Amino acid sequence: MADLAAFQAWMSAFAEEVSTHAEHLTDLDRAIGDGDHGSNMARGVDKVAALADDGEYPSLNAYLKKVGMTLVSTVGGASGPLYGTFFLRMAGPLADVEDPGTEELGHALRAGVEGVVSRGKAELEDKTMYDAWAPAVEAFESSVDDGTQAALEAAAAAAARGRDSTEGLIARKGRASYLGERSRGHIDPGAASTALLLQAAARTLA
Repeated sequence: MADLAAFQAWMSAFAEEVSTHAEHLTDLDRAIGDGDHGSNMARGVDKVAALADDGEYPSLNAYLKKVGMTLVSTVGGASGPLYGTFFLRMAGPLADVEDPGTEELGHALRAGVEGVVSRGKAELEDKTMYDAWAPAVEAFESSVDDGTQAALEAAAAAAARGRDSTEGLIARKGRASYLGERSRGHIDPGAASTALLLQAAARTLA
């Protein structure tokens, strides 16, 4: 079961992961984007981590909505709206749930990923964060019967594989798509930060 405190711990762990890897994320983005993914994400997730100190939240749903709106307003570029939408959509299935179990958490993750797709219009192998999200949520759903920890670990491992798969792809979305063939040979920074988010989840949400 993952209560509000666990979700707040998730956001704190994600902030730590982004801080540790911010320079790497920026290097990835410098190769095929604007070169600011690391700094943008660090700014946003630091604000999100600080939400735990802003007072009590009446529900998990309210907290996740606040997380989403904070990311939308503080993370620049496309990443803010995409990550923000993920958490805003994730909040929906948890509206009346205080301590989601594995299956409920899976429904919330699926809703969040569907929000990312709706917002970004991305498909598999477009070389975006969806290439990490899609296998992650499928791996989670396939492991639901094994419990939350196993499902989260499976999702994190799948996200990492999805991240790595973007290196061989040609970008078909965003600024990177302007590079055409030259975008091949570089890992997508959004997929890289998505893998960090799932790693943090595996450390905290169970």
